[in-house]
Amino acid sequence: MPRLPEAFPPALPRVFDADQRYPVDLHMHSTASDGSLPPDELVALCAARGMTHIALTDHDTMDGTAEASLAAEQAGLCLVPGCELSTRWQGINIHVVALMPGGLQGALVEGLEQQRQARIQRAEVIAERLEKMGLPDALAKARAQAGSDRPLGRPDFARALVAEGVVADWAGAFKRYLGSGKKGDVKAHWPEIADAVGWVVASGGVAVLAHPLRYGLTRRKRGLLLDAFTAAGGEAVELVSGQQNPDSTRDLARQLVERSLYASLGSDFHFPGSHAAPGSMSVVPRTAAPPIWEHPRLAHMRNAAPGMLAAG
Repeated sequence: MPRLPEAFPPALPRVFDADQRYPVDLHMHSTASDGSLPPDELVALCAARGMTHIALTDHDTMDGTAEASLAAEQAGLCLVPGCELSTRWQGINIHVVALMPGGLQGALVEGLEQQRQARIQRAEVIAERLEKMGLPDALAKARAQAGSDRPLGRPDFARALVAEGVVADWAGAFKRYLGSGKKGDVKAHWPEIADAVGWVVASGGVAVLAHPLRYGLTRRKRGLLLDAFTAAGGEAVELVSGQQNPDSTRDLARQLVERSLYASLGSDFHFPGSHAAPGSMSVVPRTAAPPIWEHPRLAHMRNAAPGMLAAG
């Protein structure tokens, strides 16, 4: 992979002062969790799509960081190491992105091990339920789809259902078996959101509330979630996550400004051919909410050298 000029990546703007897109994607997944591209191939795709600042945020793991870091250095991209934590708030599954300049350390080490065990137990329950619904040896077949020994997730079981001809496609797997409220939608014993945010902050990271418009909350309840997240030490929110309604995005921006929260952005990319691609997201609106790279722990990201972002 050719290395880009030393002046690359360029400095990022200090404010969102116009409705536009940015070469930044701080929420993506690789084969270290449930994405389909290895970390190095994901970085290469980001470079091909003109990204300059990216984050690898696999579900409850940072195992892909080393590979992604080397690829980012070679491609001339700034990589923010991170992960996406599964949590609970008022009985709802809520995701928190941990952006970790300097990498995995501190309380998050034990926290991710706790998450790993929860995922293993959850996969066993999902397999038991799917076997009763017509997928023999569900755990082994999902493991074959994963192609590694990482903890299994619902996408692995979805691919197994498709491969065995139980359903025609991924969408059908979630609609009939794995989606919200279906038998295969097993609620793991995820930590409360305050606990997960605490791990991130204590470990030198920045906690970001992931895709707040996807939880089906009313504006009032979303405000309560933002308040609880802020009270726990969370300081940033994904203002834009993939494709969003512009009016909803502007309204969310107002909620961020009211709480002095930083604004992040990401595609939540998992695999090519899906509705999302690296850097594929709605326009970031003009807003007084500061960009996440203005956060003191991430401010050096604006002019960072290619490779993994070190602690500031």
